Amino acid sequence: MTELLIRPLTADDEPAWRRLWTDYLTFYESSVPEEVYQSSFDRLLSHDPHEFHGLIAELDGKAVGLTHYLFHRHGWRRENVCYLQDLYADPLVRGKGIGRALIEAVYAAADEAGSPNVYWLTQDFNVTARQLYDRVGQKTPFIQYKRSITA
Repeated sequence: MTELLIRPLTADDEPAWRRLWTDYLTFYESSVPEEVYQSSFDRLLSHDPHEFHGLIAELDGKAVGLTHYLFHRHGWRRENVCYLQDLYADPLVRGKGIGRALIEAVYAAADEAGSPNVYWLTQDFNVTARQLYDRVGQKTPFIQYKRSITA
């Protein structure tokens, strides 16, 4: 019998978190410098309600997934909203409910914080994840734009 545990990140999780976050960034054909690894992990452990929060998924005691989320103000609401920035499950355990459990844990954290609105972004080619997202969330008609940086 396999046991799934979703829990907050601790300082001892840094090597497993780094491995999982590196795999996540690689999936999105991205990378970050060492300083960003360090500052991101420090933020995740800060316990500052305005900083990022991190959860790790363990399957039979092994770290197999992670999520990062942030509460922030919204101009159209009195309560904060929750942005689920990163969500990753090791490909070897996909289909075992890891992603769903991580999303539901973020939903629970948002409910506890009085923040009923949870949202996230994904790339259109992320077909596997979108199958889950279509079951646990509602696709919106918004299209993201970002500032163009010219060198």
